[in-house]
This record gives sequence, C-alpha cells and structure tokens, in this order.
Amino acid sequence: MAFSGAIRRTAQRLNKVEWSSPVFKGDNELSSMVSGFRAWTAQADAMAEKYSAAPGPIDFASAKKSVRDVALVESLEKMYSSSSPPALTYEWSKEDQDAKSQLIEDAKAGLAFTQEMIEDTEREIAYLRTHRTTREVSTSDMKEVYPDIAEEVEKEIENREWFKDTLNK
Repeated sequence: MAFSGAIRRTAQRLNKVEWSSPVFKGDNELSSMVSGFRAWTAQADAMAEKYSAAPGPIDFASAKKSVRDVALVESLEKMYSSSSPPALTYEWSKEDQDAKSQLIEDAKAGLAFTQEMIEDTEREIAYLRTHRTTREVSTSDMKEVYPDIAEEVEKEIENREWFKDTLNK
C-alpha cells in the first residue's frame, strides 16, 4: 500500500508541472524525452484507472459452452475455486532507495550548474548587447571589447601578414 501512496503523491506533483514551459521546448532531445515521459505517465494513469477495481468473477458457464473439452474448463474452475494465493506486496529495497536518492542529488547538482551557466550566458548576452558593433564604434573600442582579436591583429601586423586571412597561399 505504501507503493500506491507514493504513486498518488507523484501524480499530484506531476499535475503541478508546467509542461508548456520554454524549458521543455528549448532542446529537441529534451523535448522528445519530455513528451515520451508524459506519454508514459498518461499510460500509467490509464492502467491505474483500468486496474483500480478488483477483477470480476470468471464466467465458467459460458466457457463450458464455447469449448469442446468441458473437463478442462471444469478442472480450471475447480482449481480457481480452491486456490487462494496471498496478495503480492512490493517492498522498495534500501539499496534502490539509496540509488534513487543519489540520482536525485546528482540531478540537483546538475541543475545548480545549469542555473549558473544560464546566469553567465545572460550576463554575456547583456555585455554583447551593450557593446554591439556599429559604424560609430572605433578601433580602440573594438580592441577593448574583443582583446583576443586585437592581439591576433597586432601579431599579424608585426609579422607583416597583411593579407593572411583574405588570400590563398
């Protein structure tokens, strides 16, 4: 029963996820994985709904009418009526719980790294927008904004490689 409670809690959390968020649409691979996950959860919900009630009784009388070997159906009916198997319960092992907890912690660490990368990228985009190259930008401004290119140009001037990037050798 603890397992079905965990499923209910997970389903409630999944209802709170905003699946239309741009985060899930930015990357084709992620988008396909998210849609696959959503299909899997929809299938799991449908199966949970389908099998939520106990199965109905077996109609052995109609089976006896439609099968040639009535003795076979009678022996199945006898075995079914005398059998009372114990209910199966699933126990989540401690090792599996630890492994899943470790995966969650790794994902959280990856999320923090991704958030940091997003912040760095947003700062870089803001910097590049403020230092956009236009006709009014001087060469000294360009050297300040792009120091690596300025260094390369200075080396080419010193080595007298005037047309290095424009002519074939």
